Amino acid sequence: VKVSFTGLSRVLQVSVCVCASSPFLQSMPAMAALASIAAPHLVLPPASLPIPLDEPSASNHFGLPTFIGLDGRSSHRLLRNRSSNSTFCASTAVPLFRKVAGCRGGALSVCMVATGVERGVEVGFESKVFRKEKVTLAGRDEYIVRGGRDLFPLLPEAFKGIEQIGVIGWGSQAPAQAQNLRDSLAEAKSNIVVKVGLRKGSRSLDEARAAGFTEADGTLGDVFETISESDLVLLLISDSAQADNYQRIFAAMKPNSILGLSHGFLLGHLQSVGDDFRKDISVIAVCPKGMGPSVRRLYVQGQKINGAGINSSFAVHQDVDGRATNVALGWSVALGSPFTFITTLEDEYKSDIFGERGILLGAVHGVVEALFRRYTEAGMPEDDAYKNTVESVTGIISKTVSTKGMLAVYNSLDEQGKRDFETAYSASYYPCLDILYECYEEVASGNEIRSVVMAGHRFYEKDGLPAFPMGKIDKTRMWKVGERVRAARPEGDLGPLCAFTAGVYIALMMAQIEVLRKKAHSYSEIVNESVIEAVDSLNPFMHARGVAFMVDNCSTTARLGSRKWAPRFDYILTQQSFVDVDASASINKDLISNFLADPVHKALEVCSQLRPPVNIAVTADADYVRPELRGHTKI
Repeated sequence: VKVSFTGLSRVLQVSVCVCASSPFLQSMPAMAALASIAAPHLVLPPASLPIPLDEPSASNHFGLPTFIGLDGRSSHRLLRNRSSNSTFCASTAVPLFRKVAGCRGGALSVCMVATGVERGVEVGFESKVFRKEKVTLAGRDEYIVRGGRDLFPLLPEAFKGIEQIGVIGWGSQAPAQAQNLRDSLAEAKSNIVVKVGLRKGSRSLDEARAAGFTEADGTLGDVFETISESDLVLLLISDSAQADNYQRIFAAMKPNSILGLSHGFLLGHLQSVGDDFRKDISVIAVCPKGMGPSVRRLYVQGQKINGAGINSSFAVHQDVDGRATNVALGWSVALGSPFTFITTLEDEYKSDIFGERGILLGAVHGVVEALFRRYTEAGMPEDDAYKNTVESVTGIISKTVSTKGMLAVYNSLDEQGKRDFETAYSASYYPCLDILYECYEEVASGNEIRSVVMAGHRFYEKDGLPAFPMGKIDKTRMWKVGERVRAARPEGDLGPLCAFTAGVYIALMMAQIEVLRKKAHSYSEIVNESVIEAVDSLNPFMHARGVAFMVDNCSTTARLGSRKWAPRFDYILTQQSFVDVDASASINKDLISNFLADPVHKALEVCSQLRPPVNIAVTADADYVRPELRGHTKI
């Protein structure tokens, strides 16, 4: 008998092979016992045993897992997560029956596979410090914690037992998080020290000092000295540097201390090399759904507006002493997150690395280059082509989606505009879905993580070969045109609403939503990773400085992903989507109807109500990204 579970409290698969004459057929409780042994975090409620086999399997409208009996019938059952003692629903199962050779007396193989698409709340959390709130997103109940400066007085209780927070690194996230934590704790009148750890000789030391962290007051020091003396270690160095140095970092940590991550990459790397975290430390994550400069920018802008900031997800991967959830939520609140939703470290890195290669950076880079080339080849002046691609996406389309949702973009068009939108959407959705599906599986398989680690090693001389750091993309014709357009752009101008561009971009956004939905991510994660992070964090920076600026200056992992995947989106649009448009292929009306009726719009509507009334302000001359990001970060 084989019973397997894939993913914590997420996708359930049970395969059972028994002889038809076996007494096991009469002992369905034995199946539950085996399941409990195979996956001790899952348990069937006692009232469900024995499992009846007299319910028809033709109809299951409740999103519950369907256990298929050997007579072809089924029973709906809830599963309970033993670690959180919370009940959750898995999705409808699909029975597969087949003969299995080699069993005397004949046998049937029964497979129950839950797709995960209709799952309910799966990862529960409890906090005695912060109040959790239920939100219903597209018919699914999920739980969040609202942020706000009025919660800062709770931070000392949330961080109970912590005397020093060590922020390791000074990359994209570290400057913002170190300053936000320091300022929030000061406002809470806490004595907790926030100390930045950098290697000796780091080019970032002067920047850290300029931000108020100094050796003299004990808030700036050596990396491993800071790690060894901190109760909470926020590891915010580059992904490849984490992969190269994690063993030394783990060894330096105090027993019962807490490792904090803002990205699940390290877990993915440990899985790929067969290693794990130390078992005597807690491991948590708080992952802002925006680049570091956005985290700091909105925190500062919103100092007089309660709840202004960048949304975050949080995860508790290991909890050795029961403090992990409160610490993670306190960390998120201190960063200024308007709302914080729960995920798992594995779901986070899969959605995040995938999102960077998708609509957040790589895909939008490929889409606008393909569209710019198409428009100019059709005779449109270069400046107009840039305005109708980059300016349209990062300006008016993003602003509309941010404040009113995707449907508002479509509904704001006239009849001809709607036809152009539908033409572009219909031709682009499946090609984008094709690449995004492949990309997600490359991330989930560990291939993208290994690629990032290997690329980091190529940044330096190795094996007699020269160093190959990443070059810049901002010198090509399109991006030089962009410089000219931005220089002449009136203040506050959001560019034209180009219907065809909107159709391609929204098709990309919906395709990414669909992949994450089919891969069983929560709607909180789907909406933040596919929509909110794009239109509220990254695209405003792109509008101010250009897409090329973002590609050249964001995190190493994201930059590598954009360079690798942007051409794939460019090519597939050029080779498939635009060919269909030019051939006057018929519009897929079902696809358009599905878009107009998609439940994600309701989820976005709920999230928009949680949005703080502050739009990020990014001036064209402000340089929020440091030169260090153009090279590999050594620890």
